[in-house]
Amino acid sequence: MITLTINDKEITLEKPVTVLEAAKQAGIKIPTLCYHEAVKPFGGCRLCVVEVERMPRLQTACTLTAADGMIVRTESETISRVRRGILEFLLINHPLDCPYCDKAGECELQDLVKKYGPTVGRFKEEKRRVPESHKDQILARNMERCVVCTRCVRMCNDVQGASAISIMGRAGYSRMEPFSSASFNCEYCGNCLTVCPVGAILSRLYIHSFRPWQVDREVETVCSYCGVGCSLVVQVRDESIKRVIPKIGFGLNKGLLCSRGRFGYEYINSPDRLKTPLVRKNGKLEESTWSEALTIIADKLTKIKKADGGSAIAGIASPRCSNEDNYVFQKFMRMACGTNNIDSISRTGFAAAQKYFEDVLGQGITANIIEGLKNSETILVLGGDPTAINPILGLSIREAARRGAKIIVLGNAKGLERFKTLQLVPEVFKEADLLDALLVEISHAKGVRGEISAIDKGIRMLSEKSAGNKNVQGFDELKNILMSSPSTSIVLGMDIVQRTDGHRALFAIAGLTYLLEARLYLLSEKPNEQGLIDAGCVPDMLPGGRPLSIHDFKRKFEDLWNGAIPEDDGMTLFEIIEGARGNKIKALYLMGENPVFNLPGKFYIKESLKALDFLVVQDIFLTETAEIADVVLPALGWTEKTGTYTNLERRIQLQKKAVEVSHGMEDWRIISEVSNKMGYRMDYAESKDIMDEMAKVSPLYRDLTYREISYGNCLWPYLGEPLRGEISEVPEASYVANQYKEDFYLSVEKPLYHSGTLSRRSPALLKMYPEPALKVGAKSAEKLGLNEGDRVQFFTQTGSREAAVSIDESIKDNRVYFSNNFQGDGVYSLMTCNIDKVTKAPGIEGCEVKIKKL
Repeated sequence: MITLTINDKEITLEKPVTVLEAAKQAGIKIPTLCYHEAVKPFGGCRLCVVEVERMPRLQTACTLTAADGMIVRTESETISRVRRGILEFLLINHPLDCPYCDKAGECELQDLVKKYGPTVGRFKEEKRRVPESHKDQILARNMERCVVCTRCVRMCNDVQGASAISIMGRAGYSRMEPFSSASFNCEYCGNCLTVCPVGAILSRLYIHSFRPWQVDREVETVCSYCGVGCSLVVQVRDESIKRVIPKIGFGLNKGLLCSRGRFGYEYINSPDRLKTPLVRKNGKLEESTWSEALTIIADKLTKIKKADGGSAIAGIASPRCSNEDNYVFQKFMRMACGTNNIDSISRTGFAAAQKYFEDVLGQGITANIIEGLKNSETILVLGGDPTAINPILGLSIREAARRGAKIIVLGNAKGLERFKTLQLVPEVFKEADLLDALLVEISHAKGVRGEISAIDKGIRMLSEKSAGNKNVQGFDELKNILMSSPSTSIVLGMDIVQRTDGHRALFAIAGLTYLLEARLYLLSEKPNEQGLIDAGCVPDMLPGGRPLSIHDFKRKFEDLWNGAIPEDDGMTLFEIIEGARGNKIKALYLMGENPVFNLPGKFYIKESLKALDFLVVQDIFLTETAEIADVVLPALGWTEKTGTYTNLERRIQLQKKAVEVSHGMEDWRIISEVSNKMGYRMDYAESKDIMDEMAKVSPLYRDLTYREISYGNCLWPYLGEPLRGEISEVPEASYVANQYKEDFYLSVEKPLYHSGTLSRRSPALLKMYPEPALKVGAKSAEKLGLNEGDRVQFFTQTGSREAAVSIDESIKDNRVYFSNNFQGDGVYSLMTCNIDKVTKAPGIEGCEVKIKKL
């Protein structure tokens, strides 16, 4: 224990901290400009100077470690005179344009000058002149206001790891500049905005549009994009979102945001939003009333149920909807429609992988804290770039690298290029072969663990087959690193899952997790992929991960729901699509999803859905799927409703309503209205009532309340009971014999600045990445004679597209990448797929592409 005295107040510390932090803990404020809790102490501005007994000179509180018996004074005439002098020096060059500056009202320099002076300036030197820069479409720079605190540079280098800016010039000419003169050309996280104490860096999204004191309210909520679930603060004026900012130290992201979270909110105010229900009449979608639309849906579903049975109806839920929305949706499908045909787009990756791992290793195997990555000794990354898919999780990997962790990349991960220790590039689409060999080698060295017999048996069978391929550069080094690591984490993206034999790689990863006792993380592209699984939007599980096949679980839900649940497991996503094409599925209800655009084989999917007798879509935009629907219902989006979301750590968080709107209804309320019209009563006044029911019926959510969730520490298994048990046998692996000898293959790009199709409605994100580009590796570009920006046409068996070329040196194999985020035909429209017989995920590997320079 450390005891010191600050301003005659005795303070006891449990661990060594700086004097500045000790004072903060005691509620004593020491002024600073260069210090910020998100970056390392610097001691540059000298405003935090304090007097320490028995020390001859003033000391900087931000760099001085508190010691036992220390006596500190933070305010005196001497200290005030020094601070006043420092501020006077700063104001020599700092313009006095507070009435014009957007930072007025939240400017730290303004506050300090108000408290400490000086009232007049004694220096007659002419102020420096630096032209304000608006060359960048997102960030504006006014270096006349810069006080050279270097917060932005330290944030960019030491925390974000982007190293996109630096201090240029010397003495009075020092200023922050990006390395590219025209624009920042960076990751556009905007975290430099968070730490800038003055108006030197500003967002052009809201510049000159409002003042901080004109904000009507601030609402703490969570981000609507990826599965990390970052906490943020929404600032609202006139029922419109004006700005999204982080709160330092708040949430699992600790005040850091990515480009999507900070700048991607504008889609919610898009003029393209659905405002009224649409009903197809005479072949065209026409505006209708809620009463008419809901009655048509209820009558049509009831008619199909009576004529063909509940199994002729299916539903596709959404990982963008809340736990409450998804819980009510699956309850509606099972009780009102009489079907277990419930799945989601997450079947294409996350849901397939999560089910496989939990079947093999037990429930909760992927429920690992993101912060834990920073303390890992070794991190194996495969199947995608975490810095693009889940950027804040990616920052934890970068931080681990700075702390000395070994970062191993299997495949391509551009955001980890400067942080990786080792990169292995296996033969294209043959990652499973390398992983098989790695598992066999490590099992030979470590021996049988003996805790899960099914995995031990599967590894033994793999060894007997002498499976795998270890003839990959870096294989032995990889094996040695993993064998010697006391703490290993495995970070898995969904690219490896989307293989016809994806289950092979999943077993190898499960085996490595088991033998190395590693933490396993699944990258998640949508905000509630885990939540919709836990809520029961899968064909074989009830809410809380209770198998439908276990009679006792099923009976408990039937008693509480007052009705019978269908006996048999339902269809998975692609089985539903096939069922629609084969006329087994007559009606399909889509909640917040767009399969025509978001699944491989666009034209096949579209024709399948057109074969339905009845298609309902509820969404916030008229999507490609909604355009062919019989009824379209306008739902509410992010910040327009309250609900809970479960992130990839399995942390449940509360997304709060921030704005009032006159159009649309909550997804759960729409479903409840339809259910009531079909004769199955659902009476919920607000989303809290749904969570209360979930806590009552599901052992996993037992005793959970919004109050408990709002604290932000609601981690799996919460207050409930996870299901314990293990499988008796690992599904037999299927081997794909393809050799993949073509020149180039098309794969899906997961860009940092876009996510799904919401981001294409965000003007700011479109400025960062305005149109899709064909990403090509340097070797491939040289082989094709392509340069950056060249226009090409590329062809697959199902179609062609034109695009500009973007050369990406992080791509080491013969794949080229195209995104599926922009208006028009995305990469999935150029692909077909085979289905993995074990995971039911689509295999999209091996899409041969021909490229022609225009």
